[in-house]
Amino acid sequence: MRVITGSARGRKLQSPQGNDVRPTTDTVKESVFSIIQFEVEGCRFLDAFAGSGQMGLEALSRGAEKAFFIDNSRRSMSVIKKNIELCSFSGDRAVTVQRDTISFLSSTNERFDIIFLDPPYGTGLLQKAMELCAGITDRYMICEHPTDERLPEKVGGLSLKKNYKYGSITVSIYTVQ
Repeated sequence: MRVITGSARGRKLQSPQGNDVRPTTDTVKESVFSIIQFEVEGCRFLDAFAGSGQMGLEALSRGAEKAFFIDNSRRSMSVIKKNIELCSFSGDRAVTVQRDTISFLSSTNERFDIIFLDPPYGTGLLQKAMELCAGITDRYMICEHPTDERLPEKVGGLSLKKNYKYGSITVSIYTVQ
C-alpha cells in the first residue's frame, strides 16, 4: 500500500493488522482518484471509517486543502497518525478524530467537498452513513461496497452518477443534483 502520486508519491503506508481492516486496493484507489482527479485540489476531504487513512492521504498528496480521518479503532488511529507523519502532513491539514463514524456524522458542523465511505461490509453502517453524509457534502460521496450490495439511486440531495466494478468490489459515485 502506497501513495500513488503527488507530494507524497511512493511513500509506503502502514496498515492496521487483523481481519477487521480491509484496505482499499491500489487499483481501486487509483481508479477513484482518476475519476475525481480535477476535484481534489483545494478540496475538503472526509475519509470516514479511515482504517489506514490511505484515501485521505492520497487526497492530501494530490493537493486537498484538508482531510479528516474518522475511525473508532484506537489501533487504526495510531496507524493513521504514523502515516500522516510519514507523509509529512502533520499540522492543520490532517485532522484525526477517534470516534464512532456515525456519531461524528450525526453531530458535525463541518462541510466536505468529497466524502469517501468504506465501512465494514455487511453491517448496515454504509446506509446509515450515506443518509448522514447527504447533508454535509457539497460535491461528491464515494462509497466502496461489495458488488452484491445494491445502493439507492438517490440519497437526500445526492444522485448516483455511476457504479464502477472491480471484481467483488463496487465503487458508487454520488453527486449533488
